[in-house]
Amino acid sequence: MLMPMKVGMLTREWPPEIYGGAGVHVDQLVAHLRPMVDVEVHCFGPDRPDATAHQVPAALISANPALGVLGVDLEMAAATAGLDLLHSHTWYTNFAGHTGALLHGVPHVLTAHSLEPLRPWKQEQLGGGYLVSSWVERTAYASADAIIAVSNGMRTDVLNTYPFIDPTKVHVIHNGIDTELYSPDPDPGALTELGVDSTRPYVLFVGRITRQKGLLHLINSARNFADDLVLVLAASAPDTEEIAAQTAQAVGQLRAVRGQDSVVWLKDQVARPTLIKLFSGALAFVCPSVYEPLGIVNLEAMACQTAVVASAVGGIPEVVVDGITGLLVHYEAADLVGFERDFAAAVNILVANPGLAGEMGAAGRTRAQSHFGWRAIAERTVTIYQQVLNK
Repeated sequence: MLMPMKVGMLTREWPPEIYGGAGVHVDQLVAHLRPMVDVEVHCFGPDRPDATAHQVPAALISANPALGVLGVDLEMAAATAGLDLLHSHTWYTNFAGHTGALLHGVPHVLTAHSLEPLRPWKQEQLGGGYLVSSWVERTAYASADAIIAVSNGMRTDVLNTYPFIDPTKVHVIHNGIDTELYSPDPDPGALTELGVDSTRPYVLFVGRITRQKGLLHLINSARNFADDLVLVLAASAPDTEEIAAQTAQAVGQLRAVRGQDSVVWLKDQVARPTLIKLFSGALAFVCPSVYEPLGIVNLEAMACQTAVVASAVGGIPEVVVDGITGLLVHYEAADLVGFERDFAAAVNILVANPGLAGEMGAAGRTRAQSHFGWRAIAERTVTIYQQVLNK
């Protein structure tokens, strides 16, 4: 029998403002936790009907973004009195979870979606704030009552990066996918409205414009794609003006080599129903990430019955089964030219064998349904809550 508890879920992202995998995770986790425990969501941004929202304090709006985050976190910590447990996601709310736990004398559980020391490119975005975010994360991890890693690869990264952490505190609960929400929905007409020619095969990239996602490597790789293949980029929210300019330049150069219609770039965030149609119509989904603790987007593609070509980094091999649900490409920072060449070769295997791509897509949906259900994830999360509350 479940013990009664009131959980504070601390997140930067909450509908309708979700732009990354951590936000998708929190949205789905809360939906499946609420039938079991009382969950109070605290998020960043404008007011919401189903969450308590917190804005950057006026005095910090023009400060380094990292200081604005700390301002929001302090307001979250102050607002979480009366809860039994705090659960934070990413460094954006780790400080709220840490200070709130100290302030109110309650346990703090955090989910490790990524690690700041493994994302050095964030210094481009945050400047000295990157040292602040790294300090916040390290401090929170050192004192957390439990850490949930979203993959075995993520657990290894946590223990290697922070060797002072007791390994028994780090639990693996994979990210999940709602396979009723994400399911095949081919719609050539909708693709045409987006400027995608449904009579030509295309591969799809979905993600933020950030170093982590390997987008520039993908664009370079596309120079060697099969002649008739189109690259569709649902790529938005650049980390910096510099990477936005670099991406635009790379796309321009690719079009100069392969033709204007070789790339379709959707620069605004695509709504979920449209995204599902894009997944469903693609020959394959492409994920060239250089760092990826799990990669929910690969699960989304698999649930839509789409084969995946991805870099074999982080937790991706725990999701994409090489040769069964897609193709994995070895990534090595010391040989980026080789990675880009091999990525194109893997894509071209599926271009030449669309039947194989279809078989991998079907196997991917079966795997998403059988291994990554949200109800089981929520139940395992509650078990961890009970463990820390019973200590």
